[in-house]
Amino acid sequence: MKDGLIEFGYMAGWRLVRALPLPVARRLFRAAADQAYKKNGPGTQRLRRNLQQVVPDLPDTLVRDGLRSYARYWMEAFRLPTLSRQQVVDGFHISPEHYDWLKTAMADGKGVVLALPHTGNWDAAAAWVVSNGWPMVTVAERLKPEGVYRQFMAYREKLGMEVVPLTGGRRAPLDVLAERLQQGYAVCLLSDRDLSRSGVEVEFFGGRTKMPAGPAILAIRTGAPLYGVNLSFTDTQTVAVLRRVIPPAEGPLDVRVKQTTQMLADAYAEGIAEHPQDWHMLQKLWL
Repeated sequence: MKDGLIEFGYMAGWRLVRALPLPVARRLFRAAADQAYKKNGPGTQRLRRNLQQVVPDLPDTLVRDGLRSYARYWMEAFRLPTLSRQQVVDGFHISPEHYDWLKTAMADGKGVVLALPHTGNWDAAAAWVVSNGWPMVTVAERLKPEGVYRQFMAYREKLGMEVVPLTGGRRAPLDVLAERLQQGYAVCLLSDRDLSRSGVEVEFFGGRTKMPAGPAILAIRTGAPLYGVNLSFTDTQTVAVLRRVIPPAEGPLDVRVKQTTQMLADAYAEGIAEHPQDWHMLQKLWL
């Protein structure tokens, strides 16, 4: 019964938010974020602790702004399937130089690994990649209840991306992703939080945490270029900044993976420090 209600809630959310005028949807989600800030529940408290690791002299208004940013992500995600290709492109900004990096990588046919922290609107970034005519694949955590997981799979597939389950698939996700890179795909992975309990330990904002080894392994294994991608919001757009990460060419594989993952963590930290309010980390991160 509970799972059915959760699934119904997501379905209703998707349909209702799409139908609302944009200014109304914005006001509703901002009000919900402000209410969550006032209630100061477990998610808000966790966000506050995480942001204090990033900004030691944390003004509490940054927590409020972080919740507003997170609410904006959900509002835009619910509405994303209704947007035209031109609206997706107009709502996304990347510098000409960084666009050329991606265009060149995709034209070379080796694919590209785009590793992202939970910043800005990663679904909008994926939709932008697809809008450029580039094939894209990602990995999805198997959520509970199963109906919600299937909704998220269908939602992302409707945006034009291939989705590989993190667990329970017929093949290991890394094998599928390596194959797609060889076929010239963009592989986009959220990679600032380890879900496998076998991640690589890194230093991050002065503390220790674990991050997935997947992006580093794929780049080393296939030779595809690897970029850390940070996203942030302006009033009207999602903005992407790419930082190239070049894995060490020599040494034991585990050492190279650890060094590359640390470089990714450093790239994430640089972007998060610039726009901490747009980092949506409401889960435990540091060890």
